[in-house]
Amino acid sequence: MEDGGERQPESQQVPNTSSTSHPAETILKIMAAELSNATKKCIEGEIFCFEAMFPAYSGEAEQDPLKIFKATSDPDTMYMHEAMREKDAGEFQKAMKKEWEDQLKNENFSIIHWTSLPEGATIFQTVWQMKQKRDIRTREVKKYKARLNFDGSKMKYGRDYNQTYAPVASWNSIRTLLIVSAMLGWKTKQIDYVLAFPQAPVERELYMKLPAGFKVVDGNSNEYILKLHQNIYGGKAASRVWYQYLTKVLVDKLEFKKSNYDECVFYKGNVMKPDGSIHLTQPHLIDQILKDLNMQEDTATRPIPAASSKLLSKHSDSPEFDGSFHYRSVIGKLNYLEKGSRPDIAYIVHQCARFSTCPKKEHGKAVRWLARYLKGIKDKGLILRPDRTKGLEVYVNADFAGNWDPKEYEDCNTARSRHGYFINFAGCPILWKSQLQTEIALSSTESEYTGISYSLREAIPIMNLFKEMMIKYEIPIESPIAEVHYRVFEDNTGTLEIARVHKFQPRTKHLDCRLHHFRSYIGNGITIHKIDAKEQPADVLRNL
Repeated sequence: MEDGGERQPESQQVPNTSSTSHPAETILKIMAAELSNATKKCIEGEIFCFEAMFPAYSGEAEQDPLKIFKATSDPDTMYMHEAMREKDAGEFQKAMKKEWEDQLKNENFSIIHWTSLPEGATIFQTVWQMKQKRDIRTREVKKYKARLNFDGSKMKYGRDYNQTYAPVASWNSIRTLLIVSAMLGWKTKQIDYVLAFPQAPVERELYMKLPAGFKVVDGNSNEYILKLHQNIYGGKAASRVWYQYLTKVLVDKLEFKKSNYDECVFYKGNVMKPDGSIHLTQPHLIDQILKDLNMQEDTATRPIPAASSKLLSKHSDSPEFDGSFHYRSVIGKLNYLEKGSRPDIAYIVHQCARFSTCPKKEHGKAVRWLARYLKGIKDKGLILRPDRTKGLEVYVNADFAGNWDPKEYEDCNTARSRHGYFINFAGCPILWKSQLQTEIALSSTESEYTGISYSLREAIPIMNLFKEMMIKYEIPIESPIAEVHYRVFEDNTGTLEIARVHKFQPRTKHLDCRLHHFRSYIGNGITIHKIDAKEQPADVLRNL
Protein backbone atom coordinates (compact mmCIF):
# COMPACT_ATOMS: atom_id res chain seq x y z
CA MET A 1 0.00 0.00 0.00
CA GLU A 2 1.37 3.40 -0.94
CA ASP A 3 0.32 7.06 -0.98
CA GLY A 4 -2.55 7.15 1.51
CA GLY A 5 -4.00 3.71 0.91
CA GLU A 6 -3.68 3.27 -2.88
CA ARG A 7 -2.80 -0.33 -3.76
CA GLN A 8 -0.03 -0.41 -6.36
CA PRO A 9 0.30 -3.53 -8.54
CA GLU A 10 3.53 -5.11 -9.66
CA SER A 11 5.76 -2.66 -11.50
CA GLN A 12 7.08 -2.87 -15.02
CA GLN A 13 10.76 -1.84 -14.90
CA VAL A 14 11.82 0.74 -17.46
CA PRO A 15 15.14 -0.36 -18.97
CA ASN A 16 18.21 1.84 -18.73
CA THR A 17 18.67 4.17 -21.68
CA SER A 18 21.57 6.17 -23.02
CA SER A 19 22.41 9.65 -21.81
CA THR A 20 20.74 11.11 -24.87
CA SER A 21 17.31 9.89 -23.75
CA HIS A 22 14.87 12.12 -21.95
CA PRO A 23 16.03 12.12 -18.27
CA ALA A 24 12.53 11.36 -17.00
CA GLU A 25 12.50 8.09 -18.93
CA THR A 26 15.38 6.72 -16.84
CA ILE A 27 13.74 7.37 -13.47
CA LEU A 28 10.08 6.62 -14.08
CA LYS A 29 8.23 3.42 -14.82
CA ILE A 30 4.63 2.76 -15.78
CA MET A 31 2.45 0.92 -13.31
CA ALA A 32 -0.56 -1.24 -14.23
CA ALA A 33 -2.88 0.82 -12.03
CA GLU A 34 -5.46 -1.14 -10.10
CA LEU A 35 -7.58 0.92 -7.73
CA SER A 36 -10.75 -0.53 -6.27
CA ASN A 37 -13.29 0.42 -3.62
CA ALA A 38 -11.85 3.93 -3.76
CA THR A 39 -13.01 6.69 -1.45
CA LYS A 40 -12.24 10.36 -1.10
CA LYS A 41 -9.89 9.50 1.74
CA CYS A 42 -7.70 7.15 -0.28
CA ILE A 43 -7.74 8.97 -3.65
CA GLU A 44 -6.94 12.54 -2.85
CA GLY A 45 -7.75 14.94 -5.68
CA GLU A 46 -10.01 12.58 -7.62
CA ILE A 47 -13.39 13.21 -5.98
CA PHE A 48 -14.59 15.82 -6.96
CA CYS A 49 -12.48 17.99 -9.29
CA PHE A 50 -14.78 19.49 -11.92
CA GLU A 51 -12.06 21.63 -13.52
CA ALA A 52 -9.79 18.65 -14.15
CA MET A 53 -12.46 16.26 -15.37
CA PHE A 54 -14.18 18.78 -17.66
CA PRO A 55 -11.53 21.35 -18.68
CA ALA A 56 -13.71 22.85 -21.43
CA TYR A 57 -15.93 24.29 -18.70
CA SER A 58 -13.24 25.29 -16.18
CA GLY A 59 -12.44 28.87 -15.32
CA GLU A 60 -15.98 30.16 -15.69
CA ALA A 61 -17.03 32.69 -13.07
CA GLU A 62 -20.36 30.92 -12.67
CA GLN A 63 -20.46 27.44 -14.12
CA ASP A 64 -23.68 26.94 -16.04
CA PRO A 65 -25.55 24.09 -14.33
CA LEU A 66 -26.86 22.88 -17.69
CA LYS A 67 -23.28 22.48 -18.90
CA ILE A 68 -22.43 20.58 -15.75
CA PHE A 69 -25.46 18.29 -16.27
CA LYS A 70 -24.26 17.64 -19.82
CA ALA A 71 -20.71 16.87 -18.77
CA THR A 72 -21.16 14.92 -15.56
CA SER A 73 -24.01 12.78 -16.89
CA ASP A 74 -21.78 11.24 -19.57
CA PRO A 75 -21.22 7.57 -18.58
CA ASP A 76 -18.20 7.39 -20.90
CA THR A 77 -16.25 9.94 -18.82
CA MET A 78 -14.68 8.41 -15.70
CA TYR A 79 -12.14 8.90 -12.98
CA MET A 80 -9.23 6.49 -12.81
CA HIS A 81 -10.64 4.35 -10.00
CA GLU A 82 -13.92 4.00 -11.93
CA ALA A 83 -12.16 3.02 -15.16
CA MET A 84 -10.13 0.35 -13.36
CA ARG A 85 -13.38 -1.41 -12.40
CA GLU A 86 -14.48 -1.67 -16.03
CA LYS A 87 -14.06 -4.93 -17.95
CA ASP A 88 -11.84 -3.10 -20.46
CA ALA A 89 -9.53 -1.65 -17.77
CA GLY A 90 -6.55 -2.96 -19.73
CA GLU A 91 -7.36 -0.62 -22.62
CA PHE A 92 -7.39 2.34 -20.24
CA GLN A 93 -3.98 1.27 -18.88
CA LYS A 94 -2.60 1.33 -22.44
CA ALA A 95 -4.11 4.78 -22.92
CA MET A 96 -2.46 5.97 -19.67
CA LYS A 97 0.93 4.76 -20.92
CA LYS A 98 0.45 6.56 -24.24
CA GLU A 99 -0.62 9.77 -22.51
CA TRP A 100 2.42 9.71 -20.25
CA GLU A 101 4.78 9.08 -23.17
CA ASP A 102 3.17 11.89 -25.20
CA GLN A 103 3.52 14.32 -22.29
CA LEU A 104 7.19 13.36 -21.90
CA LYS A 105 7.86 13.63 -25.63
CA ASN A 106 6.39 17.11 -25.74
CA GLU A 107 8.33 18.15 -22.61
CA ASN A 108 5.18 19.45 -20.95
CA PHE A 109 6.79 19.02 -17.53
CA SER A 110 10.03 17.95 -15.87
CA ILE A 111 10.65 15.83 -12.78
CA ILE A 112 12.42 17.63 -9.95
CA HIS A 113 13.35 16.80 -6.38
CA TRP A 114 11.32 18.54 -3.70
CA THR A 115 14.46 20.36 -2.48
CA SER A 116 14.41 22.34 -5.75
CA LEU A 117 11.01 23.84 -4.93
CA PRO A 118 10.90 27.62 -4.40
CA GLU A 119 9.98 28.65 -0.87
CA GLY A 120 6.19 28.79 -0.37
CA ALA A 121 5.36 26.93 -3.60
CA THR A 122 2.14 24.90 -3.67
CA ILE A 123 2.09 21.31 -4.93
CA PHE A 124 -1.20 20.39 -6.58
CA GLN A 125 -2.78 16.98 -7.12
CA THR A 126 -2.96 15.23 -10.48
CA VAL A 127 -6.20 13.71 -11.77
CA TRP A 128 -6.61 11.04 -14.45
CA GLN A 129 -9.61 11.56 -16.72
CA MET A 130 -10.69 8.48 -18.65
CA LYS A 131 -12.90 8.58 -21.71
CA GLN A 132 -14.46 6.04 -24.02
CA LYS A 133 -14.86 7.61 -27.47
CA ARG A 134 -17.60 6.16 -29.63
CA ASP A 135 -18.32 6.03 -33.35
CA ILE A 136 -21.00 8.65 -34.01
CA ARG A 137 -22.94 6.26 -36.27
CA THR A 138 -22.67 2.86 -34.57
CA ARG A 139 -22.06 4.07 -30.97
CA GLU A 140 -19.40 1.36 -30.64
CA VAL A 141 -16.32 2.25 -28.59
CA LYS A 142 -13.58 3.10 -31.07
CA LYS A 143 -10.93 4.60 -28.79
CA TYR A 144 -9.86 4.72 -25.15
CA LYS A 145 -8.50 8.03 -23.96
CA ALA A 146 -6.60 8.84 -20.77
CA ARG A 147 -5.80 12.45 -19.97
CA LEU A 148 -3.41 13.57 -17.25
CA ASN A 149 -4.92 16.68 -15.67
CA PHE A 150 -3.91 19.33 -13.20
CA ASP A 151 -6.25 19.64 -10.19
CA GLY A 152 -7.38 23.25 -10.50
CA SER A 153 -9.98 23.03 -7.75
CA LYS A 154 -7.46 24.09 -5.08
CA MET A 155 -5.98 27.03 -7.02
CA LYS A 156 -6.23 30.46 -5.36
CA TYR A 157 -6.98 33.71 -7.14
CA GLY A 158 -4.00 36.10 -7.25
CA ARG A 159 -1.53 33.41 -6.25
CA ASP A 160 -2.00 30.74 -8.92
CA TYR A 161 -4.01 32.63 -11.55
CA ASN A 162 -5.59 36.00 -12.31
CA GLN A 163 -8.05 36.10 -15.21
CA THR A 164 -10.02 33.02 -16.28
CA TYR A 165 -12.42 34.23 -18.99
CA ALA A 166 -12.05 32.54 -22.38
CA PRO A 167 -14.66 33.00 -25.15
CA VAL A 168 -16.44 29.97 -26.58
CA ALA A 169 -17.86 29.71 -30.10
CA SER A 170 -21.62 30.32 -29.95
CA TRP A 171 -24.32 28.49 -31.88
CA ASN A 172 -25.27 31.91 -33.34
CA SER A 173 -21.93 32.34 -35.07
CA ILE A 174 -21.65 28.66 -36.04
CA ARG A 175 -25.04 28.71 -37.78
CA THR A 176 -24.32 32.13 -39.32
CA LEU A 177 -21.14 30.85 -40.96
CA LEU A 178 -22.79 27.58 -42.03
CA ILE A 179 -25.57 29.55 -43.74
CA VAL A 180 -23.04 31.82 -45.47
CA SER A 181 -21.03 28.74 -46.49
CA ALA A 182 -24.11 27.06 -47.98
CA MET A 183 -25.05 30.27 -49.80
CA LEU A 184 -21.59 30.80 -51.29
CA GLY A 185 -20.68 27.16 -51.86
CA TRP A 186 -17.79 27.20 -49.43
CA LYS A 187 -16.33 23.93 -48.19
CA THR A 188 -16.47 23.55 -44.41
CA LYS A 189 -14.09 21.54 -42.27
CA GLN A 190 -13.99 20.63 -38.60
CA ILE A 191 -10.63 20.01 -36.93
CA ASP A 192 -9.64 18.72 -33.52
CA TYR A 193 -6.32 19.63 -31.88
CA VAL A 194 -4.41 16.78 -30.26
CA LEU A 195 -3.27 17.83 -26.77
CA ALA A 196 -4.49 21.34 -27.55
CA PHE A 197 -4.05 23.13 -24.21
CA PRO A 198 -0.46 21.92 -23.60
CA GLN A 199 0.66 23.57 -26.83
CA ALA A 200 0.60 26.86 -24.91
CA PRO A 201 3.28 27.64 -22.28
CA VAL A 202 2.21 28.17 -18.67
CA GLU A 203 1.80 31.79 -17.57
CA ARG A 204 3.39 31.18 -14.12
CA GLU A 205 5.29 28.45 -12.27
CA LEU A 206 3.08 25.53 -11.20
CA TYR A 207 3.90 22.19 -9.59
CA MET A 208 1.96 18.93 -9.19
CA LYS A 209 2.44 15.45 -7.74
CA LEU A 210 3.41 12.42 -9.73
CA PRO A 211 0.29 10.80 -11.19
CA ALA A 212 -1.29 7.66 -9.79
CA GLY A 213 0.09 4.59 -11.56
CA PHE A 214 3.67 5.93 -11.83
CA LYS A 215 6.61 5.98 -9.43
CA VAL A 216 10.31 6.79 -9.39
CA VAL A 217 12.78 3.98 -10.08
CA ASP A 218 15.55 3.66 -7.49
CA GLY A 219 14.15 6.46 -5.38
CA ASN A 220 11.34 7.60 -3.11
CA SER A 221 8.40 8.71 -5.27
CA ASN A 222 7.18 11.01 -2.51
CA GLU A 223 10.31 13.14 -2.88
CA TYR A 224 9.74 13.95 -6.56
CA ILE A 225 7.25 16.29 -8.20
CA LEU A 226 6.41 17.63 -11.67
CA LYS A 227 7.27 21.17 -12.68
CA LEU A 228 4.94 22.32 -15.46
CA HIS A 229 6.31 23.96 -18.59
CA GLN A 230 3.17 23.78 -20.72
CA ASN A 231 -0.50 24.58 -20.10
CA ILE A 232 -1.79 21.22 -18.77
CA TYR A 233 -5.56 20.63 -18.76
CA GLY A 234 -7.44 21.35 -15.55
CA GLY A 235 -6.07 24.69 -14.36
CA LYS A 236 -8.56 27.47 -13.75
CA ALA A 237 -6.86 29.69 -16.32
CA ALA A 238 -6.08 26.87 -18.78
CA SER A 239 -8.84 27.78 -21.25
CA ARG A 240 -7.81 31.44 -21.28
CA VAL A 241 -4.11 30.65 -21.74
CA TRP A 242 -4.94 28.35 -24.67
CA TYR A 243 -7.25 30.91 -26.31
CA GLN A 244 -4.64 33.67 -26.04
CA TYR A 245 -1.97 31.40 -27.49
CA LEU A 246 -4.25 30.25 -30.35
CA THR A 247 -5.19 33.84 -31.14
CA LYS A 248 -1.54 34.87 -31.22
CA VAL A 249 -0.69 32.07 -33.66
CA LEU A 250 -3.69 32.72 -35.92
CA VAL A 251 -3.16 36.48 -36.05
CA ASP A 252 0.62 36.91 -35.86
CA LYS A 253 1.84 33.81 -37.73
CA LEU A 254 -1.03 32.76 -40.01
CA GLU A 255 -2.26 36.30 -40.74
CA PHE A 256 -5.91 35.77 -39.83
CA LYS A 257 -7.98 38.81 -38.84
CA LYS A 258 -10.06 38.60 -35.66
CA SER A 259 -13.64 39.84 -35.73
CA ASN A 260 -14.48 42.97 -33.74
CA TYR A 261 -17.92 41.52 -32.87
CA ASP A 262 -17.20 37.87 -32.05
CA GLU A 263 -13.95 36.82 -30.40
CA CYS A 264 -14.19 33.31 -31.88
CA VAL A 265 -14.54 34.40 -35.53
CA PHE A 266 -11.40 34.88 -37.64
CA TYR A 267 -11.15 35.81 -41.32
CA LYS A 268 -8.67 34.88 -44.03
CA GLY A 269 -8.59 34.29 -47.78
CA ASN A 270 -11.03 34.50 -50.67
CA VAL A 271 -14.16 32.53 -51.58
CA MET A 272 -15.71 30.51 -54.41
CA LYS A 273 -19.24 29.11 -55.14
CA PRO A 274 -22.13 26.35 -56.28
CA ASP A 275 -25.24 25.32 -54.15
CA GLY A 276 -26.77 23.12 -51.51
CA SER A 277 -28.22 22.82 -48.04
CA ILE A 278 -26.97 21.79 -44.61
CA HIS A 279 -28.87 19.44 -42.28
CA LEU A 280 -28.27 19.67 -38.53
CA THR A 281 -29.49 16.60 -36.63
CA GLN A 282 -28.64 14.99 -33.27
CA PRO A 283 -30.19 11.49 -33.38
CA HIS A 284 -27.58 9.94 -31.09
CA LEU A 285 -28.28 12.49 -28.38
CA ILE A 286 -31.98 11.62 -28.65
CA ASP A 287 -31.04 7.93 -28.32
CA GLN A 288 -29.17 8.78 -25.09
CA ILE A 289 -32.26 10.58 -23.76
CA LEU A 290 -34.52 7.64 -24.62
CA LYS A 291 -32.06 5.28 -22.91
CA ASP A 292 -32.01 7.48 -19.79
CA LEU A 293 -35.81 7.19 -19.69
CA ASN A 294 -35.72 3.42 -20.25
CA MET A 295 -38.01 3.91 -23.22
CA GLN A 296 -38.72 0.66 -25.06
CA GLU A 297 -38.65 0.13 -28.83
CA ASP A 298 -42.39 -0.48 -28.96
CA THR A 299 -43.31 2.66 -26.99
CA ALA A 300 -45.94 4.67 -28.85
CA THR A 301 -44.87 8.07 -30.20
CA ARG A 302 -46.58 11.46 -29.87
CA PRO A 303 -47.40 13.85 -32.74
CA ILE A 304 -46.71 17.06 -30.74
CA PRO A 305 -44.08 17.96 -28.09
CA ALA A 306 -46.54 18.38 -25.19
CA ALA A 307 -50.21 18.28 -24.21
CA SER A 308 -51.67 21.48 -25.65
CA SER A 309 -54.65 21.50 -23.27
CA LYS A 310 -52.64 21.42 -20.03
CA LEU A 311 -50.60 24.22 -18.48
CA LEU A 312 -47.39 23.09 -16.81
CA SER A 313 -47.05 24.93 -13.48
CA LYS A 314 -45.61 24.21 -10.02
CA HIS A 315 -48.40 21.72 -9.15
CA SER A 316 -47.72 22.30 -5.46
CA ASP A 317 -50.41 19.87 -4.33
CA SER A 318 -49.29 17.02 -6.56
CA PRO A 319 -47.11 14.05 -5.55
CA GLU A 320 -43.35 14.33 -5.88
CA PHE A 321 -41.72 13.05 -9.07
CA ASP A 322 -41.06 9.32 -8.58
CA GLY A 323 -37.36 9.53 -9.50
CA SER A 324 -37.67 6.92 -12.24
CA PHE A 325 -35.00 8.83 -14.19
CA HIS A 326 -32.42 11.51 -13.43
CA TYR A 327 -34.60 14.58 -14.05
CA ARG A 328 -31.87 17.23 -14.13
CA SER A 329 -29.58 15.17 -16.33
CA VAL A 330 -32.30 14.58 -18.92
CA ILE A 331 -33.27 18.28 -18.86
CA GLY A 332 -29.62 19.20 -19.49
CA LYS A 333 -29.50 16.94 -22.55
CA LEU A 334 -32.85 18.23 -23.83
CA ASN A 335 -31.61 21.80 -23.46
CA TYR A 336 -28.47 21.00 -25.44
CA LEU A 337 -30.58 19.32 -28.12
CA GLU A 338 -32.95 22.29 -28.37
CA LYS A 339 -30.13 24.86 -28.62
CA GLY A 340 -28.36 22.85 -31.30
CA SER A 341 -30.99 21.79 -33.81
CA ARG A 342 -34.55 21.61 -32.42
CA PRO A 343 -36.39 24.94 -32.01
CA ASP A 344 -39.68 22.99 -32.08
CA ILE A 345 -39.12 21.84 -28.48
CA ALA A 346 -37.85 25.16 -27.07
CA TYR A 347 -41.08 26.08 -25.25
CA ILE A 348 -41.70 22.79 -23.44
CA VAL A 349 -38.01 22.23 -22.59
CA HIS A 350 -37.88 25.63 -20.92
CA GLN A 351 -41.10 24.92 -19.06
CA CYS A 352 -39.81 21.59 -17.76
CA ALA A 353 -36.45 23.11 -16.84
CA ARG A 354 -38.13 25.71 -14.60
CA PHE A 355 -39.06 23.00 -12.11
CA SER A 356 -35.77 21.07 -11.98
CA THR A 357 -35.23 21.84 -8.29
CA CYS A 358 -38.53 20.28 -7.18
CA PRO A 359 -40.15 18.27 -9.99
CA LYS A 360 -43.63 16.86 -9.50
CA LYS A 361 -45.46 13.94 -11.07
CA GLU A 362 -46.78 16.17 -13.91
CA HIS A 363 -43.29 17.35 -14.81
CA GLY A 364 -42.02 13.78 -15.13
CA LYS A 365 -44.99 12.98 -17.39
CA ALA A 366 -44.24 16.05 -19.53
CA VAL A 367 -40.63 14.93 -20.04
CA ARG A 368 -41.76 11.43 -21.04
CA TRP A 369 -44.35 12.89 -23.46
CA LEU A 370 -41.61 15.00 -25.06
CA ALA A 371 -39.33 11.96 -25.35
CA ARG A 372 -42.07 10.01 -27.13
CA TYR A 373 -42.43 12.93 -29.57
CA LEU A 374 -38.67 12.91 -30.23
CA LYS A 375 -38.65 9.13 -30.64
CA GLY A 376 -40.93 9.43 -33.67
CA ILE A 377 -38.76 12.03 -35.45
CA LYS A 378 -35.28 11.54 -34.02
CA ASP A 379 -33.64 11.77 -37.46
CA LYS A 380 -35.23 15.16 -38.12
CA GLY A 381 -33.58 18.47 -37.37
CA LEU A 382 -32.77 21.89 -38.73
CA ILE A 383 -32.36 22.34 -42.49
CA LEU A 384 -30.32 25.35 -43.60
CA ARG A 385 -31.30 26.08 -47.20
CA PRO A 386 -30.48 29.74 -47.90
CA ASP A 387 -33.00 31.86 -49.81
CA ARG A 388 -31.11 34.67 -51.52
CA THR A 389 -34.26 36.82 -51.70
CA LYS A 390 -34.29 37.24 -47.92
CA GLY A 391 -31.92 39.13 -45.66
CA LEU A 392 -31.72 39.50 -41.88
CA GLU A 393 -35.12 39.07 -40.23
CA VAL A 394 -36.46 38.91 -36.67
CA TYR A 395 -39.83 37.32 -35.86
CA VAL A 396 -41.12 38.17 -32.38
CA ASN A 397 -44.21 37.11 -30.50
CA ALA A 398 -45.33 37.18 -26.87
CA ASP A 399 -48.28 36.18 -24.73
CA PHE A 400 -49.74 38.23 -21.87
CA ALA A 401 -49.54 36.43 -18.51
CA GLY A 402 -49.94 33.17 -20.38
CA ASN A 403 -48.70 31.17 -17.38
CA TRP A 404 -51.38 32.49 -15.03
CA ASP A 405 -52.59 29.73 -12.75
CA PRO A 406 -55.35 30.61 -10.25
CA LYS A 407 -54.37 27.60 -8.11
CA GLU A 408 -50.91 29.13 -7.61
CA TYR A 409 -52.11 32.65 -6.84
CA GLU A 410 -49.32 33.20 -4.29
CA ASP A 411 -46.65 32.63 -6.95
CA CYS A 412 -46.05 35.93 -8.80
CA ASN A 413 -44.14 34.06 -11.53
CA THR A 414 -47.43 32.79 -12.96
CA ALA A 415 -48.22 36.40 -13.90
CA ARG A 416 -45.09 36.76 -16.00
CA SER A 417 -45.44 36.82 -19.77
CA ARG A 418 -43.42 34.73 -22.20
CA HIS A 419 -41.87 35.89 -25.44
CA GLY A 420 -40.15 33.98 -28.21
CA TYR A 421 -38.19 35.07 -31.25
CA PHE A 422 -36.37 33.76 -34.31
CA ILE A 423 -33.39 35.61 -35.80
CA ASN A 424 -33.00 34.49 -39.42
CA PHE A 425 -30.67 35.14 -42.31
CA ALA A 426 -31.62 34.12 -45.86
CA GLY A 427 -34.64 32.37 -44.40
CA CYS A 428 -32.49 30.17 -42.10
CA PRO A 429 -32.61 30.39 -38.29
CA ILE A 430 -29.45 31.71 -36.67
CA LEU A 431 -30.84 32.02 -33.17
CA TRP A 432 -34.10 31.32 -31.36
CA LYS A 433 -35.25 31.68 -27.80
CA SER A 434 -38.29 31.01 -25.64
CA GLN A 435 -38.16 32.68 -22.24
CA LEU A 436 -40.24 34.11 -19.43
CA GLN A 437 -39.85 37.85 -19.10
CA THR A 438 -37.98 38.97 -15.98
CA GLU A 439 -40.57 41.63 -15.18
CA ILE A 440 -44.38 41.52 -15.08
CA ALA A 441 -45.90 43.25 -18.11
CA LEU A 442 -48.99 45.39 -17.54
CA SER A 443 -50.51 44.83 -20.98
CA SER A 444 -50.17 42.71 -24.10
CA THR A 445 -48.58 45.72 -25.82
CA GLU A 446 -45.90 45.91 -23.14
CA SER A 447 -45.16 42.17 -23.25
CA GLU A 448 -44.81 42.28 -27.06
CA TYR A 449 -42.60 45.38 -26.87
CA THR A 450 -40.43 43.67 -24.26
CA GLY A 451 -40.03 40.78 -26.71
CA ILE A 452 -38.84 43.15 -29.46
CA SER A 453 -36.37 44.80 -27.08
CA TYR A 454 -34.89 41.51 -25.89
CA SER A 455 -34.65 40.07 -29.40
CA LEU A 456 -32.80 43.12 -30.70
CA ARG A 457 -30.26 42.89 -27.89
CA GLU A 458 -29.20 39.65 -29.60
CA ALA A 459 -29.88 40.78 -33.16
CA ILE A 460 -27.89 44.03 -33.30
CA PRO A 461 -24.47 42.37 -32.66
CA ILE A 462 -25.31 39.82 -35.38
CA MET A 463 -26.16 42.67 -37.76
CA ASN A 464 -22.78 44.26 -36.98
CA LEU A 465 -21.04 40.93 -37.65
CA PHE A 466 -22.66 40.77 -41.11
CA LYS A 467 -21.66 44.38 -41.82
CA GLU A 468 -18.09 43.48 -40.91
CA MET A 469 -18.13 40.46 -43.25
CA MET A 470 -19.60 42.41 -46.16
CA ILE A 471 -17.89 45.78 -45.82
CA LYS A 472 -14.56 45.21 -44.09
CA TYR A 473 -13.73 41.77 -45.51
CA GLU A 474 -15.76 42.02 -48.74
CA ILE A 475 -17.43 38.62 -48.38
CA PRO A 476 -20.00 38.60 -51.23
CA ILE A 477 -23.14 37.85 -49.23
CA GLU A 478 -26.07 38.34 -51.58
CA SER A 479 -28.95 40.32 -50.09
CA PRO A 480 -32.15 41.79 -51.54
CA ILE A 481 -31.05 45.17 -50.20
CA ALA A 482 -27.82 47.11 -50.54
CA GLU A 483 -27.18 47.57 -46.82
CA VAL A 484 -27.28 45.05 -44.01
CA HIS A 485 -30.34 45.70 -41.91
CA TYR A 486 -33.08 43.92 -40.02
CA ARG A 487 -36.73 43.57 -40.85
CA VAL A 488 -38.57 42.98 -37.58
CA PHE A 489 -42.00 41.34 -37.83
CA GLU A 490 -44.61 41.96 -35.10
CA ASP A 491 -48.36 41.37 -34.95
CA ASN A 492 -49.40 43.79 -32.14
CA THR A 493 -50.56 47.23 -33.36
CA GLY A 494 -49.78 49.03 -30.09
CA THR A 495 -46.28 47.63 -30.04
CA LEU A 496 -45.67 48.71 -33.64
CA GLU A 497 -46.74 52.25 -32.73
CA ILE A 498 -44.36 52.50 -29.77
CA ALA A 499 -41.46 51.05 -31.76
CA ARG A 500 -41.93 53.24 -34.82
CA VAL A 501 -43.01 56.60 -33.33
CA HIS A 502 -40.65 58.17 -30.79
CA LYS A 503 -43.03 60.20 -28.67
CA PHE A 504 -43.66 60.52 -24.96
CA GLN A 505 -46.62 58.56 -23.66
CA PRO A 506 -47.40 58.65 -19.89
CA ARG A 507 -48.62 55.05 -19.81
CA THR A 508 -45.32 53.79 -21.24
CA LYS A 509 -42.93 56.15 -19.45
CA HIS A 510 -41.55 53.28 -17.33
CA LEU A 511 -40.30 51.55 -20.49
CA ASP A 512 -37.85 54.31 -21.44
CA CYS A 513 -34.64 53.24 -19.71
CA ARG A 514 -35.12 49.51 -19.90
CA LEU A 515 -36.46 48.76 -23.37
CA HIS A 516 -35.88 51.69 -25.74
CA HIS A 517 -32.20 50.88 -26.41
CA PHE A 518 -32.83 50.02 -30.08
CA ARG A 519 -34.74 53.17 -31.09
CA SER A 520 -31.71 54.87 -32.65
CA TYR A 521 -31.58 51.98 -35.15
CA ILE A 522 -35.16 52.41 -36.37
CA GLY A 523 -34.93 53.69 -39.94
CA ASN A 524 -31.17 53.38 -39.71
CA GLY A 525 -30.62 49.65 -40.09
CA ILE A 526 -33.84 48.29 -38.57
CA THR A 527 -37.40 48.50 -39.89
CA ILE A 528 -40.55 47.25 -38.14
CA HIS A 529 -43.25 45.45 -40.13
CA LYS A 530 -46.73 44.13 -39.43
CA ILE A 531 -47.28 40.39 -39.86
CA ASP A 532 -50.49 38.41 -39.75
CA ALA A 533 -50.77 36.32 -36.60
CA LYS A 534 -51.43 33.21 -38.73
CA GLU A 535 -48.05 33.65 -40.45
CA GLN A 536 -46.04 34.29 -37.27
CA PRO A 537 -43.38 31.52 -36.96
CA ALA A 538 -42.38 32.69 -33.46
CA ASP A 539 -45.78 31.58 -32.15
CA VAL A 540 -44.35 28.09 -31.55
CA LEU A 541 -41.86 29.57 -29.07
CA ARG A 542 -44.43 31.06 -26.70
CA ASN A 543 -47.02 28.28 -26.47
CA LEU A 544 -48.12 25.01 -28.05
